[in-house]
Amino acid sequence: MDMPPYGKLLGLEPHREDGRLLFIMPSSQDVVGRPGFLHGGAIAGLLEYTAFATLFEKVGNPKVVMKPITVTVDFMRGGRMVDTRAEAFIERLGRRIANVEVFAWQKGRDKPIASAQLNFLLERPARA
Repeated sequence: MDMPPYGKLLGLEPHREDGRLLFIMPSSQDVVGRPGFLHGGAIAGLLEYTAFATLFEKVGNPKVVMKPITVTVDFMRGGRMVDTRAEAFIERLGRRIANVEVFAWQKGRDKPIASAQLNFLLERPARA
């Protein structure tokens, strides 16, 4: 999966940790919100891209079109200007619908700065 322009702007970097896919968004001027804090849109972009990439990897078929139906982001604390990590978990993967939960953290997984729940419509190619 190619990195979209907003992923490139955010500087998203894929990493593997114990076999799991996660993304790191490095601290930069491109993600600044109020002084000393990350922009909420940058955090939401990290969460959304992490969900898409994780689902894309799990589905394993580039012909499946994944369309977000619902995206709900919960901000739990202000994101400081340090590297931010995110990991997604697929809660349900059906033939037509997928539900994904994503968490972003900075100092430790036990203190997330934001989470998101995404519901995707999966448009699979017609069977021959």
